[in-house]
Amino acid sequence: MKKFISILLTISLVFSICAVSASAAEDDGPDISYAVASDLHFNFPDEKLEWFSEDPIYGYANRRAAMENESGLIIDEFLNQCAEDETIQFVLIAGDLADNGKGDYTEHVAVAEKLQEFESKSGKSVYVVPGNHDVCNPSEDDDTDLARFMEIYADFGYDKALTRDLPYASYTADLGEKYRLIALDSNDPSKSTEDGMNDHKVQWVIDQAELAYEEGRYPILMMHHNLLDHMPMQRILSRNFIIRNHTITADQFANAGIKVVFSGHEHCSDAAVYISSQGNKIYDFATTSLTMYPLQYRVFTFNDDKIDYEARTVDSIDLDALTSTVKGYSAEQLALMEAGLNDYAKGFLKAGVEYRLALGFTMEKMGIDEDAIYYDLVNTVVGKLVNALETPLYGEGSISEQMKKYGFTIPESEYENGWDLATDLVAAHYEGEEVYPLEGEAVTILLRTVAFILREELSLLSGGTLTASADAMIADNGLTAYKPQLTEMGSTAFGGGISAAEYFIVALLSPLLYTFANDDDGVPDNNGTLEGYGTVTSKSKLDNLAEKFRSFFETIAMYFRMFMDIIAKIGQ
Repeated sequence: MKKFISILLTISLVFSICAVSASAAEDDGPDISYAVASDLHFNFPDEKLEWFSEDPIYGYANRRAAMENESGLIIDEFLNQCAEDETIQFVLIAGDLADNGKGDYTEHVAVAEKLQEFESKSGKSVYVVPGNHDVCNPSEDDDTDLARFMEIYADFGYDKALTRDLPYASYTADLGEKYRLIALDSNDPSKSTEDGMNDHKVQWVIDQAELAYEEGRYPILMMHHNLLDHMPMQRILSRNFIIRNHTITADQFANAGIKVVFSGHEHCSDAAVYISSQGNKIYDFATTSLTMYPLQYRVFTFNDDKIDYEARTVDSIDLDALTSTVKGYSAEQLALMEAGLNDYAKGFLKAGVEYRLALGFTMEKMGIDEDAIYYDLVNTVVGKLVNALETPLYGEGSISEQMKKYGFTIPESEYENGWDLATDLVAAHYEGEEVYPLEGEAVTILLRTVAFILREELSLLSGGTLTASADAMIADNGLTAYKPQLTEMGSTAFGGGISAAEYFIVALLSPLLYTFANDDDGVPDNNGTLEGYGTVTSKSKLDNLAEKFRSFFETIAMYFRMFMDIIAKIGQ
């Protein structure tokens, strides 16, 4: 113990002597304020709505839940808001400017024209980086390679660049008198969604951050792919949305003095923090797709002492322009859009997610091989789930009424059916500030409903078969390390110990629950205040390290408690 304490004292002394305060630049310069958007996914609108379901309002919602026909007008309104807000000095866009930009460069031309008009009218500069929808290794004349992308968007960062990292589409540019933007091309043009990070790109960012400090500026990083996890199991469930070796890279970037990173790609509104080995904090702000619910962008205000941020939404568009271009909108649809485009977008998202999930509920789409130990069981389960999700949760003939005879109950709620509940969890992830704790009402309803639906199928199987199937599913999804959390979640929802059947249900639904319901990193997603670049001192670094150690030991303690619970149950 004495040796451990002496090590901590030594670390403290090193920080006191060696840490360089980032407040070297005096707080006499102007604040900067700017808007950050991502994943514009511009589409040329269809001439007429194409319907995918019988829903009279949202039947044209596609499997991506992207408002493609409305996208151009949403972008226009976003730019109008930025032009009208006198405090906004710049606009940053973190990739995926065009939805089909890889294979249709004319979509990029259309977006560039919108940005050019904005700059001309407002006098404000726009800075962009490419996303995975924007560039490719060309094989057709209409394809967009990196050179064509940088040519089309020359006025939006590339011609203003202080430095460029060719052949990649990375560059740096000054924002005001104190800050420097490092715009990083994180893509691989030969890939679909995964990143294209390599040692060269990482070192280039570090070099540019160090150069910024040498020239008396604070570095701000913008990239398309996420630097940090934006859901509990992102590195497993959505590994193509976060850069490879992200923890190591985050440590290097934080220790190079980068405090704030802007990213997109995941289509969620989320803020995450990482504390480096030297006690430096780095925040990654993933911004949702501008043209999907919640139609959201962020506004940041920086000074030495603090960083304020808030989420803003696009809640109206030019409906006359929409109907003059796209035929098929009903009076009811237009009235709902007029009443509030954001609420309309949520309904559109929920309908699109339901459409996608319904299509994906097949063994082939779920990637389950016929040789899997749980194939037959999951095949039966999925068939019953799809039908049951459409059954009302409450009222005559409902799920709650049927389950009473078997001793099941669910809390009262405003959810109409299982689809309504499941898609609400997904919408919450996109919106940020998820309000569905794992021990809460929504999770309990979902788990107990599935338990009721599958009561007969699961009752015919032995506990050993169910446990083996659940373990195999968890392992195949790469979630073995999360088994203690999953077990605790099930125990809470089912009110006590967890049976083999309940464990199987938790394993089946865990990706949905952990991905879309849970956000406990302690950083406000949409509106908040952070310490400014000028507040980094040896004391703050030591405080940050103490916070990191405290979080680590709390996690260890949680695992120990779960381990002791398991030992106790085995002994019963």
